[in-house]
Amino acid sequence: MHFLIGDLQGCLSALDRLLAEIGFSPSRDHLHVLGDLVNRGPDSLGVLQRLHGLGGAATCLLGNHDLHLLAVAAGVRPPHRSDTLDAVLDNPARTAWLEWLRHGKLADHAHGWLLVHAGVLPQWDAAQALALAAEVEAMLRSEQLAAFLPRMYGNTPARWDDALHGDDRWRVIINALTRLRFCTPDGTMEFKVKDGSAAAPPGYAPWFQIASRRSVGEPIAFGHWSTLGLIDRPDLLNLDTGCVWGGNLTAARIDSGRREIFQVRCNGP
Repeated sequence: MHFLIGDLQGCLSALDRLLAEIGFSPSRDHLHVLGDLVNRGPDSLGVLQRLHGLGGAATCLLGNHDLHLLAVAAGVRPPHRSDTLDAVLDNPARTAWLEWLRHGKLADHAHGWLLVHAGVLPQWDAAQALALAAEVEAMLRSEQLAAFLPRMYGNTPARWDDALHGDDRWRVIINALTRLRFCTPDGTMEFKVKDGSAAAPPGYAPWFQIASRRSVGEPIAFGHWSTLGLIDRPDLLNLDTGCVWGGNLTAARIDSGRREIFQVRCNGP
Protein backbone atom coordinates (compact mmCIF):
# COMPACT_ATOMS: atom_id res chain seq x y z
CA MET A 1 0.00 0.00 0.00
CA HIS A 2 1.17 3.52 -0.83
CA PHE A 3 0.40 6.42 1.49
CA LEU A 4 1.00 10.14 1.07
CA ILE A 5 1.44 12.19 4.22
CA GLY A 6 1.35 15.94 4.73
CA ASP A 7 3.69 18.34 6.51
CA LEU A 8 5.18 16.83 9.67
CA GLN A 9 7.23 19.78 10.95
CA GLY A 10 8.74 17.87 13.84
CA CYS A 11 5.49 16.35 15.15
CA LEU A 12 6.80 12.88 15.97
CA SER A 13 3.95 11.86 18.28
CA ALA A 14 1.37 12.62 15.58
CA LEU A 15 3.42 10.72 13.01
CA ASP A 16 3.59 7.65 15.22
CA ARG A 17 -0.15 7.77 15.89
CA LEU A 18 -0.92 8.19 12.19
CA LEU A 19 1.33 5.27 11.22
CA ALA A 20 -0.55 3.18 13.79
CA GLU A 21 -3.89 4.42 12.43
CA ILE A 22 -3.06 3.29 8.89
CA GLY A 23 -1.44 0.05 10.09
CA PHE A 24 1.79 0.94 8.31
CA SER A 25 4.24 -1.93 7.77
CA PRO A 26 7.69 -1.14 6.27
CA SER A 27 7.86 -4.64 4.84
CA ARG A 28 4.63 -4.16 2.88
CA ASP A 29 3.86 -0.44 2.53
CA HIS A 30 5.50 2.72 1.22
CA LEU A 31 5.26 6.20 2.74
CA HIS A 32 5.63 9.35 0.59
CA VAL A 33 6.21 12.43 2.78
CA LEU A 34 5.39 15.70 1.01
CA GLY A 35 8.09 17.85 2.61
CA ASP A 36 8.63 20.00 5.70
CA LEU A 37 9.82 17.13 7.81
CA VAL A 38 11.26 19.50 10.42
CA ASN A 39 10.82 22.75 12.32
CA ARG A 40 8.26 24.51 14.49
CA GLY A 41 7.18 21.23 16.09
CA PRO A 42 8.66 19.65 19.25
CA ASP A 43 10.83 16.81 17.85
CA SER A 44 12.47 17.45 14.50
CA LEU A 45 15.33 15.09 15.30
CA GLY A 46 12.89 12.33 16.26
CA VAL A 47 11.05 12.71 12.95
CA LEU A 48 14.31 12.39 10.99
CA GLN A 49 15.25 9.33 13.03
CA ARG A 50 11.86 7.70 12.50
CA LEU A 51 11.78 8.29 8.75
CA HIS A 52 15.41 7.24 8.28
CA GLY A 53 14.61 4.08 10.22
CA LEU A 54 11.97 3.16 7.63
CA GLY A 55 14.75 2.76 5.06
CA GLY A 56 13.48 2.17 1.54
CA ALA A 57 9.89 2.14 2.76
CA ALA A 58 9.84 5.97 2.91
CA THR A 59 10.50 8.60 0.27
CA CYS A 60 10.76 12.18 1.51
CA LEU A 61 10.37 15.42 -0.40
CA LEU A 62 12.18 18.54 0.72
CA GLY A 63 10.11 21.53 1.82
CA ASN A 64 11.11 25.10 2.58
CA HIS A 65 11.73 24.27 6.26
CA ASP A 66 14.05 21.40 5.33
CA LEU A 67 16.08 23.68 3.05
CA HIS A 68 16.11 26.25 5.84
CA LEU A 69 17.73 23.66 8.12
CA LEU A 70 20.48 23.06 5.55
CA ALA A 71 21.08 26.81 5.25
CA VAL A 72 21.16 27.38 9.02
CA ALA A 73 23.52 24.43 9.49
CA ALA A 74 25.85 25.89 6.85
CA GLY A 75 25.89 29.24 8.65
CA VAL A 76 24.42 31.18 5.73
CA ARG A 77 20.98 31.75 7.27
CA PRO A 78 20.29 32.97 10.82
CA PRO A 79 17.96 30.83 12.95
CA HIS A 80 14.43 32.18 13.24
CA ARG A 81 13.14 32.82 16.73
CA SER A 82 10.43 30.18 16.23
CA ASP A 83 12.83 27.50 14.93
CA THR A 84 12.97 24.20 16.80
CA LEU A 85 16.07 22.80 15.13
CA ASP A 86 18.59 22.80 17.98
CA ALA A 87 18.30 19.08 18.66
CA VAL A 88 19.36 18.36 15.07
CA LEU A 89 22.07 21.02 14.96
CA ASP A 90 23.54 19.98 18.32
CA ASN A 91 23.35 16.25 17.71
CA PRO A 92 26.73 14.45 17.48
CA ALA A 93 25.49 12.81 14.27
CA ARG A 94 24.30 16.09 12.69
CA THR A 95 26.52 15.64 9.64
CA ALA A 96 24.88 12.30 8.89
CA TRP A 97 21.37 13.75 9.33
CA LEU A 98 22.11 16.70 7.07
CA GLU A 99 23.67 14.41 4.48
CA TRP A 100 20.57 12.21 4.52
CA LEU A 101 18.29 15.24 4.23
CA ARG A 102 20.07 16.72 1.22
CA HIS A 103 19.45 13.46 -0.66
CA GLY A 104 15.71 14.03 -0.49
CA LYS A 105 13.63 14.80 -3.57
CA LEU A 106 12.00 18.03 -4.72
CA ALA A 107 9.33 16.22 -6.75
CA ASP A 108 8.31 12.63 -7.28
CA HIS A 109 5.75 10.47 -9.07
CA ALA A 110 3.76 7.65 -7.48
CA HIS A 111 0.76 5.67 -8.73
CA GLY A 112 -0.14 8.34 -11.29
CA TRP A 113 0.29 11.27 -8.88
CA LEU A 114 2.83 14.09 -9.22
CA LEU A 115 4.10 14.85 -5.72
CA VAL A 116 5.46 18.29 -4.77
CA HIS A 117 5.75 20.23 -1.55
CA ALA A 118 4.18 23.49 -2.70
CA GLY A 119 3.16 23.96 -6.33
CA VAL A 120 3.70 23.65 -10.06
CA LEU A 121 4.11 26.67 -12.34
CA PRO A 122 1.61 27.08 -15.18
CA GLN A 123 4.36 26.61 -17.79
CA TRP A 124 5.26 23.13 -16.52
CA ASP A 125 3.65 19.79 -17.11
CA ALA A 126 4.42 16.86 -14.81
CA ALA A 127 7.36 15.64 -16.89
CA GLN A 128 9.05 19.05 -16.88
CA ALA A 129 8.45 19.55 -13.16
CA LEU A 130 10.15 16.22 -12.46
CA ALA A 131 13.05 17.00 -14.81
CA LEU A 132 13.65 20.44 -13.29
CA ALA A 133 13.43 19.00 -9.77
CA ALA A 134 16.07 16.44 -10.75
CA GLU A 135 18.42 19.26 -11.83
CA VAL A 136 18.23 20.86 -8.39
CA GLU A 137 18.44 17.49 -6.60
CA ALA A 138 21.72 16.79 -8.37
CA MET A 139 23.07 20.16 -7.26
CA LEU A 140 21.97 19.65 -3.65
CA ARG A 141 23.88 16.37 -3.53
CA SER A 142 27.02 17.84 -5.08
CA GLU A 143 29.86 20.10 -3.98
CA GLN A 144 27.99 23.01 -5.59
CA LEU A 145 25.61 23.17 -2.62
CA ALA A 146 27.96 25.15 -0.38
CA ALA A 147 28.33 27.90 -2.97
CA PHE A 148 24.62 27.99 -3.81
CA LEU A 149 23.12 28.09 -0.30
CA PRO A 150 24.05 31.77 0.33
CA ARG A 151 22.30 32.64 -2.93
CA MET A 152 19.28 30.35 -2.54
CA TYR A 153 16.98 32.93 -0.97
CA GLY A 154 15.19 35.68 -2.87
CA ASN A 155 12.00 36.25 -4.84
CA THR A 156 13.64 36.99 -8.17
CA PRO A 157 13.40 36.00 -10.93
CA ALA A 158 9.67 36.01 -10.24
CA ARG A 159 8.72 33.79 -13.17
CA TRP A 160 10.08 30.86 -15.13
CA ASP A 161 12.00 31.21 -18.39
CA ASP A 162 13.54 28.23 -20.19
CA ALA A 163 16.64 30.37 -20.80
CA LEU A 164 17.39 30.77 -17.09
CA HIS A 165 20.62 29.20 -15.91
CA GLY A 166 22.76 28.82 -12.82
CA ASP A 167 21.60 30.31 -9.51
CA ASP A 168 18.57 32.08 -11.02
CA ARG A 169 17.32 28.86 -12.62
CA TRP A 170 17.73 26.84 -9.42
CA ARG A 171 16.14 29.59 -7.31
CA VAL A 172 12.97 29.72 -9.45
CA ILE A 173 12.65 25.94 -9.40
CA ILE A 174 13.07 25.82 -5.62
CA ASN A 175 10.67 28.72 -5.05
CA ALA A 176 7.98 27.08 -7.16
CA LEU A 177 8.33 23.59 -5.71
CA THR A 178 8.74 24.61 -2.05
CA ARG A 179 7.13 28.05 -1.60
CA LEU A 180 4.48 28.68 -4.26
CA ARG A 181 0.89 29.54 -3.36
CA PHE A 182 -0.31 32.29 -5.68
CA CYS A 183 0.77 33.17 -9.21
CA THR A 184 -0.52 34.88 -12.36
CA PRO A 185 -1.45 33.02 -15.56
CA ASP A 186 2.01 33.82 -16.95
CA GLY A 187 3.62 32.21 -13.90
CA THR A 188 4.68 35.31 -11.96
CA MET A 189 4.90 34.18 -8.33
CA GLU A 190 3.78 36.00 -5.19
CA PHE A 191 5.12 35.01 -1.76
CA LYS A 192 3.76 37.50 0.78
CA VAL A 193 0.18 36.24 1.18
CA LYS A 194 -0.17 33.03 3.20
CA ASP A 195 -3.92 33.02 3.81
CA GLY A 196 -6.45 30.84 2.02
CA SER A 197 -7.37 30.92 -1.64
CA ALA A 198 -9.86 33.78 -1.19
CA ALA A 199 -6.98 36.09 -0.21
CA ALA A 200 -5.41 36.09 -3.67
CA PRO A 201 -3.97 39.50 -4.57
CA PRO A 202 -5.46 41.22 -7.66
CA GLY A 203 -4.34 39.45 -10.81
CA TYR A 204 -3.19 36.35 -8.92
CA ALA A 205 -4.84 33.03 -8.18
CA PRO A 206 -3.90 29.81 -6.39
CA TRP A 207 -1.50 28.01 -8.72
CA PHE A 208 -3.90 25.07 -9.12
CA GLN A 209 -6.75 27.37 -10.24
CA ILE A 210 -4.85 28.69 -13.26
CA ALA A 211 -7.03 27.33 -16.07
CA SER A 212 -4.26 27.51 -18.67
CA ARG A 213 -1.66 25.59 -16.70
CA ARG A 214 -0.04 22.76 -18.63
CA SER A 215 -0.53 20.34 -15.72
CA VAL A 216 -4.34 20.48 -15.88
CA GLY A 217 -5.60 16.92 -15.68
CA GLU A 218 -2.43 15.63 -14.00
CA PRO A 219 -3.23 14.36 -10.49
CA ILE A 220 -1.08 16.47 -8.14
CA ALA A 221 -0.58 16.10 -4.39
CA PHE A 222 1.02 18.85 -2.33
CA GLY A 223 1.34 20.32 1.15
CA HIS A 224 2.75 23.64 2.40
CA TRP A 225 -0.58 25.51 2.49
CA SER A 226 -2.27 24.78 5.80
CA THR A 227 -4.80 27.61 5.50
CA LEU A 228 -6.44 25.81 2.56
CA GLY A 229 -7.40 22.84 4.70
CA LEU A 230 -7.83 19.39 3.24
CA ILE A 231 -8.45 19.28 -0.51
CA ASP A 232 -9.51 15.84 -1.74
CA ARG A 233 -10.38 15.89 -5.43
CA PRO A 234 -9.79 13.25 -8.10
CA ASP A 235 -6.92 15.34 -9.52
CA LEU A 236 -5.80 17.37 -6.50
CA LEU A 237 -4.79 16.62 -2.91
CA ASN A 238 -3.67 19.15 -0.35
CA LEU A 239 -2.51 17.22 2.71
CA ASP A 240 -1.13 20.05 4.86
CA THR A 241 -3.90 20.30 7.42
CA GLY A 242 -2.02 22.34 10.01
CA CYS A 243 -0.70 19.66 12.33
CA VAL A 244 1.92 21.90 13.89
CA TRP A 245 -0.74 24.56 14.53
CA GLY A 246 -3.03 22.19 16.39
CA GLY A 247 -4.87 20.85 13.34
CA ASN A 248 -4.65 17.36 11.90
CA LEU A 249 -1.91 15.23 10.42
CA THR A 250 -3.31 13.70 7.25
CA ALA A 251 -2.45 10.71 5.09
CA ALA A 252 -4.02 9.49 1.86
CA ARG A 253 -3.87 6.00 0.43
CA ILE A 254 -3.52 6.33 -3.35
CA ASP A 255 -3.05 2.78 -4.67
CA SER A 256 -6.57 1.46 -4.32
CA GLY A 257 -9.61 2.07 -6.49
CA ARG A 258 -11.17 4.14 -3.71
CA ARG A 259 -8.88 6.74 -2.15
CA GLU A 260 -8.86 6.69 1.64
CA ILE A 261 -8.09 9.64 3.92
CA PHE A 262 -6.75 9.13 7.44
CA GLN A 263 -6.26 11.81 10.11
CA VAL A 264 -5.07 12.17 13.68
CA ARG A 265 -5.42 15.27 15.81
CA CYS A 266 -2.26 17.14 16.76
CA ASN A 267 -1.42 19.07 19.88
CA GLY A 268 0.10 22.19 18.31
CA PRO A 269 3.50 23.78 19.01
